[in-house]
Order: sequence, then C-alpha cells, then structure tokens
Amino acid sequence: MFTGLVEDLGTVVGVEAGDGGTVLTVDTALAGQVGEGDSVAVNGVCLTATGVADGRLRFDVMHETLRRSSLAGVAPGSAVNLELALRADGRLGGHIMQGHVDGVGTIAAVREDGFARLVTVCAPAELLRYVVEKGSIAVDGVSLTVARVDDETFDVSLIPETLQRTNLGALTGAAAEHTVNLEVDVVAKYLEKQVSAVMSSQVQDLVERHLRAQPGDRA
Repeated sequence: MFTGLVEDLGTVVGVEAGDGGTVLTVDTALAGQVGEGDSVAVNGVCLTATGVADGRLRFDVMHETLRRSSLAGVAPGSAVNLELALRADGRLGGHIMQGHVDGVGTIAAVREDGFARLVTVCAPAELLRYVVEKGSIAVDGVSLTVARVDDETFDVSLIPETLQRTNLGALTGAAAEHTVNLEVDVVAKYLEKQVSAVMSSQVQDLVERHLRAQPGDRA
C-alpha cells in the first residue's frame, strides 16, 4: 500500500510500446532503494519494477493499465510522481492508497489562491459519489484534501511543498484538459458495499413480511 506522499519526481527516459504493452524506463534517485519485483507507485499507479540499473527503473505496463490511467500519455521527458511501498513500521502521513487507479479526471481550471494553487478537476460521476468535502483523494498519486465538490467537479488546494515536490506544480491555467489519475478513498467503497448489502437485505425482509401478511385468495 501507499500513502500519497511523493518521495521523488522521476523523469521518463524511455517508452517502448509493443504488442504486449509498454515498457517504461524512469530515471530516479530512488533506484538504489528498489529491487526487481518491488512495487512502486508511478503517478499513483502501482507498478512492479522489472529492472534496476544505473539509477533507472524499468516497468512493464500492461494494456489494462494503459486503458485505465494516464500513463498511456507519458513520453520521454515527462515528470512522474514516485512513491515506494509503505513499510510496516512507517508513518501513515497521507491516507490509505492501493495504487489501483479508479479512473482519470481532467483539469478544468487552475488559479492562484495566496501562496497556494487551487485546482479544479472534472471527474466521472461514478467516482464523485465517493468524494466528500474535507475527505481525501489521490491525484496522480498525491494525497490531497478535497476543498469543494459538486456533481461534476472537485477542488484541491496545493501548498508550496506540493507544488515543489510533485508534477502537479507544473499545472497552470494552460493545463486545461490535462489528464490526471484519480484514486478515491477505498474505505468509502467498502462502506457503500456493506451498507447497500444491509439495506437490500432489510428491503427483502420487509417485502416478505408484507406478502405473508396478505390475506389468502378468495374464490
């Protein structure tokens, strides 16, 4: 699992697209801490390191990941947010993340707000149902707090530390329609499933009671 606290801003140095998928090569200062088979979040997507050499990490990105995330659009020179998997004795400084992207959103607006930068993201309705004001959401692997939400968009406010340490710092007013990976709070999804199951059971029970209470057919 991950927490959404970006540890390094890596640079994509290789993109090899083939019939089986795409091989990404990323230059990063974290390479010395990674072994083959380790999990690394790349723009919020949990990938397995298939090669480590000369300060670079190699990842095999399958078609499913390319279809569901913004990694299909990275190119040599792209900056990517990187986070190593959380150690069992580590601090949960952000929020619980799996690196399983739920979908993509698009940047609708970017505006300055004092020393912070307010970013509006347009997201699918099936994801916004899990987004609440002051709740947590991961945008390109960065753990952020939701400042506002409506039926089509949500806002996040980026502090100078986030602007400096992540690729979200490159977002400006000219970034409209830029695609970002989104991962909603997994706790919200589990809660919805459990509540839905309970409510469905209760409704079924009420229907059965009603049917049993009806008088029999009279000829």
